[in-house]
Amino acid sequence: MTNDKSKRNKLLVEGGIVVAIALILLFVMPAVLSDFRLNLLGRFLALAIVALGIDLIWGYTGLLSLGHGIFFALGGYALAMHLQLAPLEAGSLPEFMGLYGVEKLPWFWGVFDPFGFAVVAVILIPSLLGAVLGYLVFRNRIKGVYFSILTQAATIVFFNFFNGQQKLFNGTNGLTNYETILGADVNSPQTQFSFYGLTVLLLGICYALCRWLTSGRFGRLLIAIRDDESRVRFTGYNPTGFKVLVFGISAGLAGIAGAMFTLQTGIISPKAMDIAFSIEMVIWVAVGGRATLIGAVLGAVVVNFAKSLLSEQFPDIWLFFQGALFLVVVTVLPAGLVGLWRTYLSKWWQSWRGNRRPVVTYPSLEEDREVQREREELGE
Repeated sequence: MTNDKSKRNKLLVEGGIVVAIALILLFVMPAVLSDFRLNLLGRFLALAIVALGIDLIWGYTGLLSLGHGIFFALGGYALAMHLQLAPLEAGSLPEFMGLYGVEKLPWFWGVFDPFGFAVVAVILIPSLLGAVLGYLVFRNRIKGVYFSILTQAATIVFFNFFNGQQKLFNGTNGLTNYETILGADVNSPQTQFSFYGLTVLLLGICYALCRWLTSGRFGRLLIAIRDDESRVRFTGYNPTGFKVLVFGISAGLAGIAGAMFTLQTGIISPKAMDIAFSIEMVIWVAVGGRATLIGAVLGAVVVNFAKSLLSEQFPDIWLFFQGALFLVVVTVLPAGLVGLWRTYLSKWWQSWRGNRRPVVTYPSLEEDREVQREREELGE
């Protein structure tokens, strides 16, 4: 009972911290950052959503996906197709299709014209694809490095497909030049700030969802699958269904991230499906700290801001700084930034505040008055 109460208190404290951070992002950051920096922060917060999804499957379930760029890009394309059709009259074609000689709007483009369907598709299409792909892989008990290789192979397939479809998706140029969304100018400062606020809200909701999934029995089962899947099977559980479910949820989070990133950058292209970008996503989680959730968010924001600032200050050598950062994390901080805090900085903080050090014996003996009196009598 005490453990449940302690866990509940920790969750309440964490929830309060998350709300406080959200308020800072919504009301303080717009006042201290320029429009350009605020737009960058909005993009990085969108990337933090996909980092949460990767932490859910890698940190908690032990599934290292190197192909989440697929789901990220599909979410972006689903919304971008609506944005391309929004300012056009019924039956009209996006400008790039006319350049390639397309005479009739493809049927699958037309279904994205309603805004409601496009929003649902942002989550539904990546989630269904992730669930189907996961089922085909997990039912054959493929895991470890073989699973990672398969996700990379899937990334190559989707990248080449979208990259080669000039008539349907404008090929390597991607979809860009958005004008309106729900009648509002996409590129106006007010609309862009709305996208920023929506990103903060969605990040908070996604964080709460992931914390809910990982805090209870379902979360303990995911960790058990990560640590010893064979024993989980022996106890009567079938890990396949749980892995398919969590992989589908992670893919849906990536789709949301892709849509919000597309709104704030103004473009989505096959480059989002590039293998290097999918590997970067994993690096964000590693830098922040696996199986922590807050580490995934922290890693995505810190790494991308460092990347932006270093590329501005040292355009010729910034990649060396980035490489050095990753080497330090792998060799010195394998638990990431959150692990650094838990292992070293929190102990230093407690010591600085004058908190009592933990005793080596059973705590109740140290606090028992009779034991203390006997020690005083014996001169200890």
